[in-house]
Amino acid sequence: MQYRRLGKTELNVSVIGFGASPLGNVFDDCDELEGIRSVHCAIDLGINFFDVAPFYGITLAETRLGDALKGKRNDILLATKCGRYGLRDFDFSYQRILDSADESLRRLQTDYVDLMQLHDIEFGSREQVLNEAIPALQKIKASGKARFVGITGLPVNYLADIAREVEVDTVLSWAHYNLLQDEINAELVPLCQQKDMGLMNAAPLVQRILSDASIPAWHNAPEELKAMQAPLLECCSKYGVALSDVAIRYAIDHPFIASTIIGMCDQDNVKKNASVVEFSIPEGLLDEINQLVAPVKNTMWFEGMPENNISRKNP
Repeated sequence: MQYRRLGKTELNVSVIGFGASPLGNVFDDCDELEGIRSVHCAIDLGINFFDVAPFYGITLAETRLGDALKGKRNDILLATKCGRYGLRDFDFSYQRILDSADESLRRLQTDYVDLMQLHDIEFGSREQVLNEAIPALQKIKASGKARFVGITGLPVNYLADIAREVEVDTVLSWAHYNLLQDEINAELVPLCQQKDMGLMNAAPLVQRILSDASIPAWHNAPEELKAMQAPLLECCSKYGVALSDVAIRYAIDHPFIASTIIGMCDQDNVKKNASVVEFSIPEGLLDEINQLVAPVKNTMWFEGMPENNISRKNP
């Protein structure tokens, strides 16, 4: 496994992070015992960064991860989130953020997390995120219940917009650096370098589009993005490689992203994903992929409040 510094936190995180959402049956039903074994397998393979949230499985993922980490908490770096609790259940108020942190600690069976993050900030009002949720995060950090704090979300330039105004340690962007998207480079990467914020990338497979697994019915991507799965699978098969391996390798090759978070809940997937650190993309394949995806490159779907999907970057 390889490791990178997570910005000003000085934590060295594995370039592949364990995304625990599948432990909450987000994609398919996850066998509880196999989920625990997958966590242990990941630790044995050197994956030391684990990311979860109350939203995943409506607290099930946190509960299962807490069970899996009994006796192993000190071997890993643990991140969770607050502010999102259901598909349409968001609360970024000051007291709810404080209460949420305590609830997560109980489910995770620990007295602190290494990173506490606001979850999908585009769904909260800008004013409440800035004036209530961020101060609550800072109080959680001051209390020692979280070593560091950060923000997460989908509209990547909105993440940069908020991160310019507040002091956070990390930013987690999802679905914005992969074979289909590279918008993370426009504002967020240079800002994180400037402020030495740790940058993480989640969903490098774009919720299964860049894999051979069936795309979930709830997937919000435009049909033209979903339709890229078949031609990309065919393209990779000509080179004798798996699309998911190419997608993960491409993502972890970004020099300024500390960890790429991949959802996992069974040992076979853990081993397959971890092995990508030794994988090389065949010469010529990326050129073919770039030609295939050019018509839909950086096509993105909308989530959250409309006003939070507009960049406020100063001209």
